[in-house]
Amino acid sequence: MILFIILNSTFSIKFMLQKFREWLTLFLIALLPLHALLVTVGTKFIAGPGNAPLSYLVLWKESVLAIILLLALFEFLRTWKQKKQSLFAVDAADVIIILLLALSLIVTGVTHGEIRSYAFGFKYDFIPLIAFILVRRVEWSDPFKESVRRILIIIAIAIALIGIGFLFLPQKAFEWLGYSSMHSLYVPSGPIAAFQQIGGTALRRMQSTMSGPNQLGLWLLIPFALVFTSILRCHLAPTTSRKILSWFSSRDRRRYCCSLVIIIFLSVSILLTFSRSAWVAAAIILIAGLLRAKLPERVQRLVVRIGGIFFFLALFAVILFPNVVFRTASTRDHFLRPLEAVDTIIQNPFGLGLGTAGPASNRVSDACVFLPADGDASWAESKSELCVFLGDEQVLPIDRICKCPFLPENWYLQIGVELGIAGLLLFVLLTFTLLKRLATNRDLFSQGVFLAFLGVSIAALFLHTWEDSAVAYT
Repeated sequence: MILFIILNSTFSIKFMLQKFREWLTLFLIALLPLHALLVTVGTKFIAGPGNAPLSYLVLWKESVLAIILLLALFEFLRTWKQKKQSLFAVDAADVIIILLLALSLIVTGVTHGEIRSYAFGFKYDFIPLIAFILVRRVEWSDPFKESVRRILIIIAIAIALIGIGFLFLPQKAFEWLGYSSMHSLYVPSGPIAAFQQIGGTALRRMQSTMSGPNQLGLWLLIPFALVFTSILRCHLAPTTSRKILSWFSSRDRRRYCCSLVIIIFLSVSILLTFSRSAWVAAAIILIAGLLRAKLPERVQRLVVRIGGIFFFLALFAVILFPNVVFRTASTRDHFLRPLEAVDTIIQNPFGLGLGTAGPASNRVSDACVFLPADGDASWAESKSELCVFLGDEQVLPIDRICKCPFLPENWYLQIGVELGIAGLLLFVLLTFTLLKRLATNRDLFSQGVFLAFLGVSIAALFLHTWEDSAVAYT
């Protein structure tokens, strides 16, 4: 009887710890997309308007993540006591992450050796990877996975609705909430901008509750992939007659109709972010999902027709609104900055150290605005926090030399700048390793995660996709 009570209590503790960890993870995933709005409003309420986000408010998500990781570590150690051989059981993904971490310490120590820059670089580059090492070593229940899927979809719908509403709010309303009085600019010492406008137009890009339209577009790829996978779920495994019959059941019809409405709504939301990287990634998700679904021939023909319609609509959009689609200044940066990063990697094959490129360099640099050589900088004369360049010449301020951030516009090249060619190759190898592993798992949830990870990894060719905690931690 005593032994039974002990065993039962041990099982209860393990069960309660797992449930608490899963509940806390759901809480984190649900609030991550609201982070920028909550911190902005909270900072204004506590410190007043015009202040940069308060550090202790910004770090709430890392605090929750730390608790989750501590719980995971505790559960893992309890399991190790029962199965000692699992303590040092590592695979290719673990080894790659450990090598990247060791490389970051060596390269940074040999190069700049600045603790502050390393800390910022570590936050963006390694906290998600270290979390990945720990949380994959504990069990996650099937009900938890289903809850994750539902919460992400529900939050995505809410975020998109808020975003559409925010497109019509006046600037004063955003300032009242605590946002910056300037749009389209990031200033490290001030609050974030409420929205971005497409250069040369008054057209807003949908940002919703997040820190930028690109961040919103990239995060929406995750629920987008999960919904799309649910639409194709009958075709993700070898088709059977029973599956074909279930396709026509009334319950499935309602579910598919609902999923189709949601994915159309999410598609429109991704479109309104005007994030071309998110557009490309969403297209890759659709193509990859369709190729893996083994659709019936008649459905394939229908998909081709619908795809053709969207192609011609996109072509007309390019013809009618070239400034909106091409955006000369942004396109130039997407072309020139990666080339600059490649040149830097060639000149520094062992890297410049963690924190020297990407979002980490944004945190320790000036806010730089680049205008055409014949542009007008008079509007920024009263804004001492801005560094304004006309072409390559700094015109404001006149009393100091500005240090601009190094933004390669490519996450892989960013890693290459920071950790050299070895770091770049290791990160690419890690990405392919995880994609290959996810692709071999045929259950519904894993297929959704595969498509989401594929989309974000493709977008990383054009943006610093993993800088945003809502994307990286989810």
